[in-house]
Amino acid sequence: MQFTLINGEKKETKPLKKNLTIKKLLDEIETPLETVVVKKNGEIVIEEEIIQDEDIIEVIHIIYGG
Repeated sequence: MQFTLINGEKKETKPLKKNLTIKKLLDEIETPLETVVVKKNGEIVIEEEIIQDEDIIEVIHIIYGG
């Protein structure tokens, strides 16, 4: 079982761990939740969302400042 992770310009296939949530994934890739929006199969999801086999997870980094 696996899923696809798109993080900026980088796209990779990763093995799927049991009960992997968006929050756990972001912790693994050392990305603070406050700095990104995450889409699962094209839909924006919350951090408790569980990743399933063949999902496409896209991490969109928010650019802010003045």
